[in-house]
Amino acid sequence: MKFKKAFTAFAGLAAAALVLTGCSSGDSSEPEVESDVSFEEGTTMAQLNADQSITIGVKFDQPLFGLQGPDGTPEGFDIEIGKIIAAKLGIPAENITWTETVSQNREPFIQQGQVDLVIATYTINDERKEVIDFAGPYYVAGQSFLVPEGNPLGIDGSDPESVGDATICTVTGSTSEDNIREYTDNVITVDKYSDCLEPIRTGEADALTTDNVILAGLVDQNEGEFEVTEGTFTEEPYGIGLEKGDQEFRDFINDTLEESYSDGAWEAAWTSTVGDILPTPEPPAVDRY
Repeated sequence: MKFKKAFTAFAGLAAAALVLTGCSSGDSSEPEVESDVSFEEGTTMAQLNADQSITIGVKFDQPLFGLQGPDGTPEGFDIEIGKIIAAKLGIPAENITWTETVSQNREPFIQQGQVDLVIATYTINDERKEVIDFAGPYYVAGQSFLVPEGNPLGIDGSDPESVGDATICTVTGSTSEDNIREYTDNVITVDKYSDCLEPIRTGEADALTTDNVILAGLVDQNEGEFEVTEGTFTEEPYGIGLEKGDQEFRDFINDTLEESYSDGAWEAAWTSTVGDILPTPEPPAVDRY
């Protein structure tokens, strides 16, 4: 399929709400839950371990990373990362509550305490860091374009100015919207990236722009209709959002991510969710800002 060609360079990158409880219906085995852990009294980790539950905000419409499965439970790479963190807290996957988050409500959900974490193709940037904290990154994507099969307008994924007068669809409040508005005012916005597909089919929009891995999943779900343009014009470090100022919890998550890089859990999570579509990248260095 053409989108696979578009990701030849991908390996170098790196190089509301409906609430569901349960484990992924994917092929991956569940991470081993720590049975003998203790945390300093008063920390978020101690509270979550005592409660034996955690609420994680994820996407429900992002193939490969966070997609509502046939049984109603989300599955994907972000889901598996959430399970790894929960397991290190001594919480089994069946005790995770998955809450749907979209680009517009991720910070409010964290600030209002509706979720403990957000793992939702969530780009780390300075504006967001003013109101929440991030652990990670655990993956680095890049922004590109989804276009009709054959790319009739010849849009170049590495050159956003190549969109010319084309109408570009993206999600309200996303980093992708901010980025593309630097190059064109012909932008329409929707609630979810998948909502851009019908406007492209009807001619209301010419392309969808967001992170290349998200686009790859949408192409995979709609084979023969769309393709991803070659190249990217940004780097998008995906982080795990949490309450601002909770340094102990952020350090714990960063330690857990680094351990998952070395013990193979991160690679297993990728292989079981994204590995059939995209090559396995090197995990990025954690930024302990």
